[in-house]
Amino acid sequence: MTQKQLKIFYPTIFFLGLILMIFQIEIYRNTIINLSIPIICILIVGITVFIVDFKNYKKTYVHDGLSIYLYSIMHYIFGFGFIVCSIFMIINYSFADDKKMKETFEIIKISYLPGRIQNSSDPKPTFQINYYGKIKELVFSHEYYKRRNNFTNVELEIRKGYFGFDIIENKTLK
Repeated sequence: MTQKQLKIFYPTIFFLGLILMIFQIEIYRNTIINLSIPIICILIVGITVFIVDFKNYKKTYVHDGLSIYLYSIMHYIFGFGFIVCSIFMIINYSFADDKKMKETFEIIKISYLPGRIQNSSDPKPTFQINYYGKIKELVFSHEYYKRRNNFTNVELEIRKGYFGFDIIENKTLK
């Protein structure tokens, strides 16, 4: 690629990675997976691409000293790392088994996510459960916030993901 093409390529990959991160968060909320797995995936891909492609990045952009390394690693991690991790999460989610199981889990902790900045009256309740030895936080719609203390269990409809990480299809407060 020419330098002009690379000056378009790197920011495009960066913003595509950020956009996919938004979808990845939603998929992560509905997947039983240890947070360290996506983080390790993002870092390994970002650092590997940094090692392989840094010479091209350095030729494309002119920065002094440490800033060239900081900008490049940011581009590689947020761009390439998030793209690959999003593909991993989407494949696990999209190609899950068709067989669904229903399980009920006891709520062990109740909390909430604050509402939007401009309207703080709609926080989303979160419920932590012990999912076979793993603590999983489930986020529900703001309409459950006022009644959040009335619930003791969560019923989950679960499918086995393509890579073996369970997918939450439906969740019902009981």
